[in-house]
Amino acid sequence: MEDTMKNVSVLDLLLRPELPDVRKVLPEKQVEVTRLSQLAGEPVIFTLRGLSYDQVRKVQDKNRGDQAAFGLLYGCVSPKWGEEALLDKTRGIVTPVDSIKARLLPGEVDDLYVEIQKLSGYLRRTISDVKND
Repeated sequence: MEDTMKNVSVLDLLLRPELPDVRKVLPEKQVEVTRLSQLAGEPVIFTLRGLSYDQVRKVQDKNRGDQAAFGLLYGCVSPKWGEEALLDKTRGIVTPVDSIKARLLPGEVDDLYVEIQKLSGYLRRTISDVKND
């Protein structure tokens, strides 16, 4: 069986239909923002999704101080920070990033972004060494 495995090329493995196009299908998870749940009196659950390669590059192009907020903007499926209802020009909440900064503590933004990074393949080991016998 091991000899059969060695005859299969990496190309053949990458072409298998069960391997998703990660530009379109990315891992998701739900997390609770504890402080907001306590204030609301019921669970406040965010749905997060890993970032595509292009989204990661867009985040990296942002000012270092805004990268976590933009990562959350791109990687948050629910809530959608661009929803009109979350914006309020009279309170200075003009952009989706303003909305994030107005509603979440800096540590919450960072914690949510860490989860998005994990879903994107960061902050964990994604490769392993191959032993040559």
